[in-house]
Amino acid sequence: MSETYQRPLRLGMVGGGEGAYIGNIHRIAARMDGAWVLTAGAFDVSPARGHAFAAGLGIDPARSYDDFAALIAGERGRADAIDAVAICTPNFTHFPIAKAALEAGFDVICEKPLTATLDEAVELERLVRASGRFMGVTYTYSGYPMVHEARARVADGALGRIRTVQVEYPLEWMATPIERAGNAQAAWRTDPKRNGRGGSVGDIGTHAYHLAGFVTGLKLEALTADLATFVEGRALDDNAHVLLRYEGGARGLLWSSQVALGSSNGIRLRVFGEKASLAWFQEQPNELLLAPLGGETRVVKRGTDGLSAAAKARTRTPPGHPEGYLEAFANLYAGFAEAIRARRQGREAGEIGRNIPTAGDGLKGVAFVEAVVDSHEAADQPWLKPVAV
Repeated sequence: MSETYQRPLRLGMVGGGEGAYIGNIHRIAARMDGAWVLTAGAFDVSPARGHAFAAGLGIDPARSYDDFAALIAGERGRADAIDAVAICTPNFTHFPIAKAALEAGFDVICEKPLTATLDEAVELERLVRASGRFMGVTYTYSGYPMVHEARARVADGALGRIRTVQVEYPLEWMATPIERAGNAQAAWRTDPKRNGRGGSVGDIGTHAYHLAGFVTGLKLEALTADLATFVEGRALDDNAHVLLRYEGGARGLLWSSQVALGSSNGIRLRVFGEKASLAWFQEQPNELLLAPLGGETRVVKRGTDGLSAAAKARTRTPPGHPEGYLEAFANLYAGFAEAIRARRQGREAGEIGRNIPTAGDGLKGVAFVEAVVDSHEAADQPWLKPVAV
């Protein structure tokens, strides 16, 4: 996607080893456009397992490290050091890894939510600004071409003043207590010490919240939340309903659930304005529905003429050839690479490197989770304004 050839940026990965779903997604996305090459890593809390995994990836044994501290120390002194650290570990580890990497002069790509606590998120965002480094956060769904098209339509005034936003992210994968049956991914997500205060709202509700704000450009003013834990014995919520009030008068409704039977990855966004509405469904990501006031609903398809520059920059194949999750994730990595290169070269980033999720978006996501939990717990003060949002 870059206009001229540049050497691939060198990537070091923390976590994402054997059995870690998201690690492989990062690796596929990073190499899809040739903008990155995985060069080093500390892939597992067990050094032995991590080294074995690195060998399977063809990583130089000298650049397979016991832990993130060893990775940062070992790479910092190399002439061919990594350019960025990708963090693919549970939430509670994000802050120390990112902080160490930024202080050592590395750029960072981090899984969401940015941190497990709001104080950590505030400190990390401050450190990014103070250091001048780049930090990308993998809010995957902002990588889809038609999500950028939706954003462009809203910004161009096609919908008029926004009245209502409805966004949902239902899953069924934790409808039973799989955390007690050996599922490691569910185990840490249901542990407040490793996950943070928000269960479903922190894991997937943050995706929904970011998607709504990304497309509409609306700033959250206040919220009120009702959390539920339907699986007996679970310490965190597995279902969340959140009412949103945006600056300027728009209203919103967010639903996230890990116990919604029949839902695989049902992210859906609907935005209603004075002049028109739009709808995007992640399981049919190549189409955007536009419904003008008094007119017929129109299907706008990815890859067709007349789309925004932002959508075109993230489109890889002609119409009729579906693009999906991996391509959206790769669009983020392509954008991160372009943003890093543009900063180094003192120029404005190209289209692919614009409107990408960064540390500021990560901070907003953590602040949203904190406000949701606070609202649920404070029966005498239901409407809360998220700090730092």
